[in-house]
Amino acid sequence: MTDLEFVAMQNSTSVRSPGLPLAARLVRPAFAALSVLAPALAASVAERVFLTAPRHRAPEHETAALAGARRTIVQVGGSPVSVWTWGHGPVVLLVHGWGGRGAQLARFVEPLVASGCSVVTFDAPGHGASPEPRSSIVAFLTAIQAIDRTLGPVRGVVAHSIGTVAAARALYEGLGADAAVFIAPPADLVLQAHTILEALGFGRRARELMQERIERRLGLAWSALDVRGYAPAMRAPLLVVHDRDDAEVPWQDGAIIARIWPGAVFSTTGGLGHRRILRDPCVVRGVTAFVAERVLSGASACGREEGTVSAVA
Repeated sequence: MTDLEFVAMQNSTSVRSPGLPLAARLVRPAFAALSVLAPALAASVAERVFLTAPRHRAPEHETAALAGARRTIVQVGGSPVSVWTWGHGPVVLLVHGWGGRGAQLARFVEPLVASGCSVVTFDAPGHGASPEPRSSIVAFLTAIQAIDRTLGPVRGVVAHSIGTVAAARALYEGLGADAAVFIAPPADLVLQAHTILEALGFGRRARELMQERIERRLGLAWSALDVRGYAPAMRAPLLVVHDRDDAEVPWQDGAIIARIWPGAVFSTTGGLGHRRILRDPCVVRGVTAFVAERVLSGASACGREEGTVSAVA
């Protein structure tokens, strides 16, 4: 039985609840009480929590990696987004995940540049060196599209975790990449969001109201960001890499996406988890080979098959 045959037998909605830090456990009772007493107010609080990405100090190896790059600022919806570029050639864009930074994917830079590509990464709005206080997957998407217009065209994309959702939507909306790599991609974003908020103590009605608030704010239904809705129409060559021991996004999610995306290649790792997979030498070599071969040849039919999936808004 292959990995994908195994996944077809599994419950596709499985999501792992992350362990809560102490601060979250302390406020959980308050969120639960507020959800009962004033669900609309709880929804407002949940929206703020949900759209605020955690920020962490960048380790020295990330800072060192950025030192050799050309830094520019790209305006995204009136907000400055920090962008770094290495090398010359067809552009490969590296997209980090929620609460991450572009430099987390720095291990891919040197081999891709050595292969003849230009590598671009960025800190999404509300992340790292980009100062916006709030963020969203739509903000990631808008940043990808702005970089494609100003520094592109983007010919390849390597994305991690939540960044894969924005990258997939960008491809659906016309990003002309010859190769895409999704590392630890979530398949059911709505379920994952509600699971996390439930773990924080927010009740069902508060979560539903929060989703409605965010959809009004972004002008987009959450269903429009569900890659499962349009993956069958996609034509960009895709490599999905997922670790069986990922404690944040289940391995089954990556396998599901690979199963429904035509021609996708699925690679399983073990013992690397959700973030260390970005630094594994074997993963870096495999991703580089997949991207460089297709980007430098430019022979693939990219984008999506027209007329098979209607836009969801």
